[in-house]
Amino acid sequence: MSDPNDLGAFLDGAWQHLTRGVADARSPSRYPTLATVSPEGWPEARTVALRQAVRSRAMLEVHTDVETPKVASLRKAPRAQFHIWIPKSDLQIRISTHVEVLTGADIEDQWAKVPPASRVSYGTMPIPGTAIASVYDYEKPAERSRFAVLHCTMTEIDLVHLGQRHRRAVYRAETGWQGTWVAP
Repeated sequence: MSDPNDLGAFLDGAWQHLTRGVADARSPSRYPTLATVSPEGWPEARTVALRQAVRSRAMLEVHTDVETPKVASLRKAPRAQFHIWIPKSDLQIRISTHVEVLTGADIEDQWAKVPPASRVSYGTMPIPGTAIASVYDYEKPAERSRFAVLHCTMTEIDLVHLGQRHRRAVYRAETGWQGTWVAP
């Protein structure tokens, strides 16, 4: 184990989990919870699939259907927080972000990488959240026009390790990701 007082190593470990989540579908960081606020002011949380994590740009990427309620929420308030629990490491990762919803020609490269079997996630009819008469009263055509990318620029990373002695650190973009120990 690295020095528990080393802020840089603590952050490095979190980034290892994030990048592993992009590469490994079995990693707990592959499916973080994304929290937003609805246009009516209600908290919303849902599981998403992490598609990209780029430390040099402090960016996370998620794909979604442009007609989902989360996109409406993000268009009204373009901020979100990711929550990831890594059980084997007793580590909670919370990441605050500014979110840009990308559509159209800007995301052609990302669409090209979506496997054909997964493209049905973008185009559900009726649109997600619509009441239906019975459990399977919907269709899932693959609709390129419904594909959106959530480009999430990090502003803060909050790490909590729940070991024998808890430890917590906060890292902010505005300080060049210099960490600060805070009470857990």
